[in-house]
Amino acid sequence: MIKKDLVVIGGGAGGLAAAISAYDNGVKDILLLEREDHLGGILDQCIHNGFGLTTFKEELTGPEYADRFIKELKKRNIEYKLLTQVSKITKNKEVFYSNSDEGFVKVEAKAIILATGSYERTPGAIMVPGDRCSGVTTAGTAQKILNTTGYLVGKKVVILGSGDIGLIMARRLTLEGAKVICVAEIMPFSNGLNRNIVQCLQDFNIPLYLSTTVSNVIGKNRVEKVELSSVDENLKVIPGTAREIECDCLILSVGLLPQTTLLEEMGGVKFERNRGPSVDNNFELQIPGIFTCGNCLHVHDLVDFVSQEGLAAGKSAAEYIVNNKEEKDKLPVTAGGLMGYVVPNYVNKSAEELNFKFRVRKPTEKAFLYITQGDRLLKKQVLTLLLPSIMVEGKVKLTDLTNEPIEMRVDYE
Repeated sequence: MIKKDLVVIGGGAGGLAAAISAYDNGVKDILLLEREDHLGGILDQCIHNGFGLTTFKEELTGPEYADRFIKELKKRNIEYKLLTQVSKITKNKEVFYSNSDEGFVKVEAKAIILATGSYERTPGAIMVPGDRCSGVTTAGTAQKILNTTGYLVGKKVVILGSGDIGLIMARRLTLEGAKVICVAEIMPFSNGLNRNIVQCLQDFNIPLYLSTTVSNVIGKNRVEKVELSSVDENLKVIPGTAREIECDCLILSVGLLPQTTLLEEMGGVKFERNRGPSVDNNFELQIPGIFTCGNCLHVHDLVDFVSQEGLAAGKSAAEYIVNNKEEKDKLPVTAGGLMGYVVPNYVNKSAEELNFKFRVRKPTEKAFLYITQGDRLLKKQVLTLLLPSIMVEGKVKLTDLTNEPIEMRVDYE
């Protein structure tokens, strides 16, 4: 058994930023644990540019962006372990991990930051109908195979789902000589950023079929065809709309979910409608001393935002350790109206400002954001061009808070 002031679980953008921030705010005894053989997380396979515009004011590839933070981590001599699997954490801030060099190890920590990222929905998770043949994969897996090993996952490809990774892979596969026949999206709107729709589909004349899904996968050993069908407003297949598309690969880009297995197994954690854990404005769970940030809290559209959240969580964890700071008087923050979820889910009564992030459930060109406490209006703001693919951020000053919950709503008016 060993003792550490802070254990950071996850060496991606959020974990790296959190460890660096905690160090710079007074905590030097830090251990970062990463299950892969490299730091940087998924950034290592994201060889396209578009990263770093917010954080570094320049355009970088994923590996270049990660390298900036890795160098800062090493400059501070922060201890990290690769190929290390965390199997359990407890409410008493115990961390159990294993690797080939040390075997099974128990760590007692003063604080823990979870930055475990997210995972992709699989064919089984969305119950893709049809034959169980090879050639069906997720967009992230296809990206890793192509960008890190140089192998094409297919030459005639259909993509289901218009998430950003799927859109980026449509362009990437096309540039490598594959034929991307189409992208099908079950919703009546795309779930990717508009810039990716333009740069990855429209620039390459790849059609995007909205309100369309895969109603059958056909193939003996490998995918030979997929059947595309239109869906109604309830996302049910419309009979008579099926059409067969010949292909040798079906790529799924049907959403990411926060990776919260360690928290689920620990117990005592409340989860929100986006399947991420409830946190306060310091990114602390209701269990004192356990913090989380990045995509394991809620899925972000830009990695720069993950890093910013990691920096904030690292600072909060340092304050908890150095100043023995523990907030007990917290007010719930509830999401209503068109909102899919909101972060944070609690705010300390002593807080002077609420920094919030949320997504809407469906697109709208114009709506109003209302933040209230009881009968008192804290903020009203006009919002334009709201999309589920775009995370909305904002701030509101907090004064004279009562014991009533703070409600956030996005509504038409």
